Amino acid sequence: MNKFPMTAVGVEKLRAELHILKTVARPKVISAIAEARAHGDLKENAEYHAAKEQQGFIEGRIRDIENKLGNSQIIDLTGIVNDGKVVFGATVLLINLDTDQEMTYQIVGEDEAELKAGKISITSPIARAVIGKHTGDEVEVNAPNGVVLYEVGNVTYV
Repeated sequence: MNKFPMTAVGVEKLRAELHILKTVARPKVISAIAEARAHGDLKENAEYHAAKEQQGFIEGRIRDIENKLGNSQIIDLTGIVNDGKVVFGATVLLINLDTDQEMTYQIVGEDEAELKAGKISITSPIARAVIGKHTGDEVEVNAPNGVVLYEVGNVTYV
């Protein structure tokens, strides 16, 4: 079994989504299926087929979330002494050495990644390049436009 590294916040978001799927979405789609069945012939009943498709999606997502929660490895950084090392869950300031542009990212699990919120997946090229580095280290990241050099700035454990 694969373990899914996640932050505590990420686990709570998945639990909340699971709760909504089970208590709101699932009953709603069951009701829609029952209503569509009441309309008669199921072969040409578009409402019925759409509701069944939606039910399949919901049940698949529920299984996926339950699997991930069951196999999650919650990484808690609150007890770790910050020695400037980039680890899973850390928030890292990166400085592009060519443009002096600064970017801040938190390294999170795949399901938690949201670039607009500054959260990148542990499997992303930037995260793979900076994991294990320390404040002041230079890293090379293979980007679509070629290699980009960054300096690891401030590292915080939130």
